Amino acid sequence: MKAVANRRVPAGTARRSATTRAVRPRSGQQLVLGKHVVADPRVCHGKPTYKGTRIMVWQVLEALADGESVDQLVSAWGGRVSRAAILETIRLAGSTLLDRHGRLNPSLDRRLAA
Repeated sequence: MKAVANRRVPAGTARRSATTRAVRPRSGQQLVLGKHVVADPRVCHGKPTYKGTRIMVWQVLEALADGESVDQLVSAWGGRVSRAAILETIRLAGSTLLDRHGRLNPSLDRRLAA
């Protein structure tokens, strides 16, 4: 298992999960994206994190994309990110990409066409 908690982002690399493209919070306001996921401009520059932590959603999504299991992630983060929180992350990311019928979200058409 990889040491998820010790991952570093190379300088100058912009990392964004699908959920960071959600509605931006107003200045000084926390945006509740789900039961477990929030974006607070006072925490991690407003990037989506898990309530009560500074663990960013993109870190968990990247680890899942690298093949780590939900249970491995729960263990790697010492239980600070629950199984339910990780599953919510997957749902939020999926709903950003796809509409409720499984089609590409119309608001993404222009962003994905290159």
